[in-house]
Amino acid sequence: MSATLTTETLRDGVALLTLRRPEALNALTWPLIQEILDALDEVARDPEIRVLVLTGEGRGFCSGMDISQDDAVGSKGDVFSVYRRQELVASLALALRNLPQPVIAAVNGPAAGGGMSMAMACDIRLCSPAASFHASYVRVGLSGGDVGASHLLPRLVGFGMASELLLTGRAVGAEEALRIGLANRIVPAEELLDAAAELALEIAASSPFGIFMTKQVLGRNVDAGSLESAIELENRTQILATRTEDMAEALAAFKGKRPARFVGR
Repeated sequence: MSATLTTETLRDGVALLTLRRPEALNALTWPLIQEILDALDEVARDPEIRVLVLTGEGRGFCSGMDISQDDAVGSKGDVFSVYRRQELVASLALALRNLPQPVIAAVNGPAAGGGMSMAMACDIRLCSPAASFHASYVRVGLSGGDVGASHLLPRLVGFGMASELLLTGRAVGAEEALRIGLANRIVPAEELLDAAAELALEIAASSPFGIFMTKQVLGRNVDAGSLESAIELENRTQILATRTEDMAEALAAFKGKRPARFVGR
């Protein structure tokens, strides 16, 4: 267990990954980025974890890169080394999107820069009233496209709103985030983790393969070139699902009006 990142059980089948740098609003350092990637890799390989909840300790979700680090944005290093570091931080979005398990972001405060991108890369975002989102790259002389923001944000809020947010770098509060589709819902701060856990359990009540395939199909088909292409992937997925023991169990449980007992195969 790290001093800056912990993974623990929130409920049966639900893991909680918490960034723990509250004194810096859980800002990212290069070692912390690697810790997050390593933790996500462990989660991906753990069949007992059905859903992951991601949050930050204290009053912040994640305030992006810690600019107190030496050359935090890479303006001094050689191009090759800085590019490798850029790839490292950008891989946070890929790791979250490619995780087999669904991820719920419990956004308890500011989510800025890479922190906002991590929240957007999660499958669902629950927010406390104190949550806010800041894609403020342009305000420090950078492009608004960072850590997947230029891909993720338009798919959540539409091209026009994404353009406004990335070009101005302005903040979005919880109420606006809900209105434009950046947040799924707002819950009282003291109920945030409980709400995330309840939603996670609702997801985990279905078969592991079905949930895995649903996340994968959504991730692929949001960019499908045509309805036909999307349906072809859906068709293959459905036929694969019919080959699993859990599908037969789910059907029997539904007919018998009883809880299903899934075995993960």
